[in-house]
Amino acid sequence: MTGTGTGAAFRVGLIGYGLAGSVFHAPLIAATPGLALDTVVTRDPGRRERALAEHPGVRPATTPEELFARADGLDLVVIASPNKTHVPLAAAALDAGLAVVVDKPLAATAAEARSLGALAERRGLLLSVFQNRRWDNDFLTLARVIADGELGDVQRFESRFERWRPQPKGGWRESGDPEEIGGLLYDLGSHVVDQALTLFGPAVRVYAEADTRRPGAETDDDTFIALTHANGVRSHLHLSATAAQLGPRFRVLGSSAGFVKYGLDPQEAALRAGERPSADSAGWGVECESARGRIGAGESTLTGGGRPVETVPGDYPAYYAAIVRALREGTPPPVTAEEAADALEVLEAARRSADSGVVVSL
Repeated sequence: MTGTGTGAAFRVGLIGYGLAGSVFHAPLIAATPGLALDTVVTRDPGRRERALAEHPGVRPATTPEELFARADGLDLVVIASPNKTHVPLAAAALDAGLAVVVDKPLAATAAEARSLGALAERRGLLLSVFQNRRWDNDFLTLARVIADGELGDVQRFESRFERWRPQPKGGWRESGDPEEIGGLLYDLGSHVVDQALTLFGPAVRVYAEADTRRPGAETDDDTFIALTHANGVRSHLHLSATAAQLGPRFRVLGSSAGFVKYGLDPQEAALRAGERPSADSAGWGVECESARGRIGAGESTLTGGGRPVETVPGDYPAYYAAIVRALREGTPPPVTAEEAADALEVLEAARRSADSGVVVSL
């Protein structure tokens, strides 16, 4: 690798400059000490111009093959292209001797994810999955509240990722073609399942309902997943593009108290608006006091019940900082292929459950 010296930055090739590449990965890579965005791959001329304007000095490429031809001058490849390309591109990058970050979902199946993990291990290369929602402010706050014992024993975890989009937007994310790996189950489900497994460990039973509600929609746009974890916690995960009234992002019930948090982490909106994290941006990921979650028992947060909990600032930059440490020091990657495979196992079981109407045991 060219960036293994303590003072040299790891040179990054980014495949894809749509939403994931331009809004999430490129800005975070550019803001991370120890990483240098070197090459951006996109076939779209408009996106190429945008990449050059937003990141002066990057080298454009039209195809992944052009990037792999430059493998000797790169250290890391970030794959932010459509879901169906994740497995073949990750395998090609590993075969080219490059460390790899893949946007979620890593693959369509747990078996594919584990096969990629095995390939990375054989090649002695890093393979990680961009599960940025582990660094959302609400998730970091909830993890702290649980670790501090403020809820007692957690019994039920309710997580909602809901939107009001009554008209389908189209594109591969909403395609009914199974090869596209579209729909809410694999899109938002990749986030909420990963969060549930990170907090409460492996699931042993899965039940799901997946509906296609909107006229003209081709794939699931209103989905529910129920998990029973090995430790007895039950997770109820709601995903919707048809929610005319948005519920709380988290509602967590424990033996001593409950925690309720509304609203989304502000980092995505900030990135979409062109804001960028930096070493001196003390306000990055910070939300207003009125958006704080509340802890209480026997009362409703909607009527002022409970006490407000200071929100831990969101920290998407922490993901790529951990990638730098993993490349430089050999520490474990922030999200492993095996963790991604565990989540995909749940998503596959959820699909089977939704199709059959039965609970699936893992």
